Amino acid sequence: MRALVRDLREALAAAGDPARAEQQRAYLKSEMEMHGVGVPDTRRIAQGIAAAHVDLWRDAAIWEAALRRLWDGATRREERYAALAIIRSKHSAAHAARMESLVLYEHLLRTGRWWDLVDETSHAVGLVVRAHPGAATRMRAWAVDADMWVRRSAIICQLQHKAGTDLRLLTSVIESNIDDGEFFIRKAIGWALRDYARTDGDWVRAFVDAHPGLSPLSRREALKRL
Repeated sequence: MRALVRDLREALAAAGDPARAEQQRAYLKSEMEMHGVGVPDTRRIAQGIAAAHVDLWRDAAIWEAALRRLWDGATRREERYAALAIIRSKHSAAHAARMESLVLYEHLLRTGRWWDLVDETSHAVGLVVRAHPGAATRMRAWAVDADMWVRRSAIICQLQHKAGTDLRLLTSVIESNIDDGEFFIRKAIGWALRDYARTDGDWVRAFVDAHPGLSPLSRREALKRL
């Protein structure tokens, strides 16, 4: 998949804006350089180029190897955004939701280690959780992992699952982190509850009332739209 990586790098470099790159890098506090390509354009470029590399979709092992090569060899942050955009592609649907893909996603979480990459990776984690009820066991383990970003992913992986949300899992991963003082964990708890409140506000109100140990931040975020 060297050709895929080469084509993506060339296209992202050509679309870059150096002035925007510095602004984005400062905003994200990114140690990695950036091209200055917006997320929508990065997604369009990545999915368009990936679609032309038909070998990418033929086998899950090839798909995963290509994504790892792109991610691990990234010299600009947009290359990691591109890997995540490929996972979102309709062509990736069968591979992205495999239980086995959690190994790849865990690698992305542990090496991405910042909210922009972790939150988008968590969307991919959610594809597996939605497709495989057995993935809940893995999420419970992630929820007590030493890595904060892995824990955050376990909390927010069911965003936008609406009525399909596994409430026992949501309860478990939140309760495992309810005493954590880290901002990104407290924010994740509030975000997960606020998102589900669109589906069942009464459940969220009852959950908040039953958990007085929720941080003020988590509580405020959870009830924001109720």
